[in-house]
Amino acid sequence: MLYLTADKFPVFVPFGVIGFYRYLWFSIRVAASKAYRPVPLPINPTYIASEDVTIIVPTIDAGEEFKEAARSWLVGKPKEIIIITEEKMLGPLQDLANAVDPQRIRVLTVPFANKRLQMVHGIRNTTTDIIVFADDDAIWPPTMLPYILSPFEDQKVGGVGTSQRVQPCGDKMTVWEVLAAFRLTIRNIEISSATHIDGGVPCLSGRTAAYRTIILKDPDFIHGFTNDFWLGKYHLNSGDDKFLTRWMVAHGWNTYIQCCNEAELLSTMKPNWRFLLQVLRWTRNTWRSDLRSLFMERYVWTSHPYCAYTMVDKLFNPFTLLVGPCLVAYLAVQSAKGLYHLPVWNIVVSYLIWLMCTRTVKLLPHLWGRPQDIIHVPAFILFGYYFAIMKMYALFTLHEVGWGTRAGIGNATDALNALNDQNARGGNGAGASGQGGAPANAEKEEGRRYDPEAAQYAQMGGR
Repeated sequence: MLYLTADKFPVFVPFGVIGFYRYLWFSIRVAASKAYRPVPLPINPTYIASEDVTIIVPTIDAGEEFKEAARSWLVGKPKEIIIITEEKMLGPLQDLANAVDPQRIRVLTVPFANKRLQMVHGIRNTTTDIIVFADDDAIWPPTMLPYILSPFEDQKVGGVGTSQRVQPCGDKMTVWEVLAAFRLTIRNIEISSATHIDGGVPCLSGRTAAYRTIILKDPDFIHGFTNDFWLGKYHLNSGDDKFLTRWMVAHGWNTYIQCCNEAELLSTMKPNWRFLLQVLRWTRNTWRSDLRSLFMERYVWTSHPYCAYTMVDKLFNPFTLLVGPCLVAYLAVQSAKGLYHLPVWNIVVSYLIWLMCTRTVKLLPHLWGRPQDIIHVPAFILFGYYFAIMKMYALFTLHEVGWGTRAGIGNATDALNALNDQNARGGNGAGASGQGGAPANAEKEEGRRYDPEAAQYAQMGGR
């Protein structure tokens, strides 16, 4: 690259500064990630999965993959698994539950598909101290629950997340799944480094995350969670994990990421172009949540300044990423006019070699385990530029609040009104097995065991 800019070096100093800045912080992230350590298992744990953990799984279209996931959850011996679906899917979901473990899996329903309302219905029917939300295809290692419970030994910790890897849908990964795997590797580095540096994290991923039940049963939380509007107008359904993470920060609760093999889940991704729709939805959620965290709520600035920095960095990332190709295009045009000392092919080839080298370095943590994926580095480079453009498109379409990849998920306001009507009639969405749902005041049932210190801490606002 110095060869490209040899004749007008001062002009390109700002671009060099941008590159130096980005790779400096990348190095810091990698170093912090290497220094990070997960919370070890306690000798005498306060929380035991068989007594203190309920797994809540909101879903509308779980298939056979649910059986493999559910069996992996049951290895950890949770007290109960609650599946919440829409009424028309009760039969198929009950059949799946009966095929795995009808004694420990309960199926409840809401009138219409809406993830946040499904989660709340599960929360209201929970009687344990810890709730773990999980996607219906999240496959856990046998050690997941003990490790995800470990950070809760600190009574100031309100939420715990995990690291992730991609589970192929077929015998081998498609290019779309490899792209997702690249992103997850980078994400694992980001969240472990942020946790090590200041304890913050932009998002406790909804694929699997654990929370103290006493936080989620707070009426203020339930109201805010189900009445979350963007710009006071657009009722949000997705972005539930972003809301939960912001709630932890705003109410003084700490979070922690267990980034280790013992707590690393496997999750499927869209194996085709529909992966791009997933990314678009996630990007819109990130824009909405980060703008709220940084400029509306602002708690993150004092609680987790490094995490706030990473959010700011991501705001400008698409613009800085596009500087490179714009500069190369400018030089190519100048060369074509005879105004630059290098031919067009030299400029383009030099830039492509530079891209391959620098992007491969960023992906080394992934390639170390899967060297065969190096053939997909060019696709990752192209995806990076596509993502930068898509991110700007997402910024101007934040009013689009649909799910994007799932049919059957309707208007959030209509779903909320229908659930309120169901609750007013005294319905609890009982499952077909006859086990029924727990009463709305399930936390008062015999055997309920909230931790007194955690309860007192929550009443103080977590501060």
